[in-house]
Amino acid sequence: MTDSMPPDDGRVFHPTRMIICVILGFTSGLPLFILLNLVQAWLRSEQVDLKAIGLFALIQFPYTWKFLWAPLMDRFAPNLFGWKPGRRRGWMFVTQLLVAGAVALMGTYSPQRDLMTIAALAAALAFFSASLDICLDAYRRELLSDREQGLGTAMHVNAYKVAGLVPGSLALIMADHLPWSQVFFVTAAFMLPGLVMTLVVKEPAIRGTPPKTLREAVVEPFHEFVTRGGWTKALLVLAFIFLYKLGDSMATSLATSFYLDLGFTKTQIGVVAKATSLWASVAGGIIGGIWLIKLGINRGLWVFGVLQLVSVLGFAWLAEAGAVVAGLGAVIAFEAFTAGLGTAAFTAYIARTTDPRYTATQFALFTSLASVPRTFANAGTGYIVDGVGWLTFFLICTVLAVPGMLLLPKVAPWGADDADDADDEGSVAQTPR
Repeated sequence: MTDSMPPDDGRVFHPTRMIICVILGFTSGLPLFILLNLVQAWLRSEQVDLKAIGLFALIQFPYTWKFLWAPLMDRFAPNLFGWKPGRRRGWMFVTQLLVAGAVALMGTYSPQRDLMTIAALAAALAFFSASLDICLDAYRRELLSDREQGLGTAMHVNAYKVAGLVPGSLALIMADHLPWSQVFFVTAAFMLPGLVMTLVVKEPAIRGTPPKTLREAVVEPFHEFVTRGGWTKALLVLAFIFLYKLGDSMATSLATSFYLDLGFTKTQIGVVAKATSLWASVAGGIIGGIWLIKLGINRGLWVFGVLQLVSVLGFAWLAEAGAVVAGLGAVIAFEAFTAGLGTAAFTAYIARTTDPRYTATQFALFTSLASVPRTFANAGTGYIVDGVGWLTFFLICTVLAVPGMLLLPKVAPWGADDADDADDEGSVAQTPR
C-alpha cells in the first residue's frame, strides 16, 4: 500500500490548500444555515407556531445517520455520463447540484398551505447536505498534511460560520423587499463557488487501498475504531464527541426566534447580529489558527471549550436586558468568536481521530454523533422555552456544556503531546507505509 499523505516540506501551511478549505467550509455551511436560520425566519414570519418550528429540527436526522451511507461514498465513484471525476469530486458535484435545486424549489411553496411539503423538502435538503458533508470532510482530510490539519480546520470552520451570513443576514434583508421565492433562489445561487471549485481542483491522492467490496467499506472502519484502543476508549471518545458542543448547540438552536421575540426587527437581526458575527468569525479564524498551532489540539479543546461555555451566559444576559442593539451585537460577536474557536479545535480532533484508510466513513460516524444534539435535543428546545422562558433556558444550556469538558482529561489530556495522542488514537500514525 502507498503512503499518500500530502508531502510535508516543513511549511506550516500551503496557501492553495487553505483557499480550498475556505471554499469547502462555505459550501458545507450554507445548506445547514439555510435550514437553521432562513427556514426558521420564514416560518416564524408567516406565523407558524414556535413549537412546530422547534420540531423542524427533527428533519435534520440525516446529519445524525449519515455514517450509514458513507461507506457507499467510500466504495463507489460516480460516472456522470462518461465523466469520471473520482470518488470525492464526483460526489461533491452531485450533492451540490441537489442542494441548490432543493433550496430554489422550497421557496415556491407557502408555509400556510404547504407546511408538510416544505417539511419534506427540508428533510431532502438535510439529506443532500449531510451527503455533501461526507465527501467534503473526506476531501479536506485527504488534502491536508498532518501539520496543516489545525489551521486548515480553522479556515474551514470559520468559512462555515461566514456562510451563515447569506441565509441569516443577506436573505433576511432581502426578505423585507422581495418575495420569499426570489430570496430562496438567490440563496441557492451561492452554491456556485463550490461547484466551480469542484471542477478545477484535483482528486486527492489515494491513502492506502480503497475498499474493494461493500462489506469491506462497511465493516472495517467500525472494526478498526473499536479495536484501536478497546471498547472503553472508544466509548469515551464517542461520549466526548456527543457532549462537547451540546450546550452551545442548544443555546443557538432558536436564536433567530429569540431575537424576534425580544423585539428586534428582521433588518436589525440581519445588519447588526449577523454582520457582527462576520468580523468575529474572521478574527476567530485568524486567532484560532494561530492558537491551534501554538497550543495544539488538546490544549485548544480546553481553552476554547471554556470560552464557548462562557458565551452561552451572554444570551442569558441579553434575555434580561431586552432589545438593546449594542448588547445584541456584543453577545452575538462573542458567541461567533468562541463557537468558531471551539468548533475549529473540535473538528481538528475529529480529523486526527480518523484512520486515513477509512476517512469518509469514520469522519461521518464522528460528525454524525456530534450532530445528535442539534437534531434531537434541539427539537425539544421550543417546549423548554415555552415552559421556563428564555433566561432559564440559557442557564440550562450553560449547565449542559459542563459534562463534555469533564471528559477532556481522558480523551485529550492537557499535558499530552498531540502527536503522541494521535498515535494512541491510531489516526495519522496508521497511515500505510
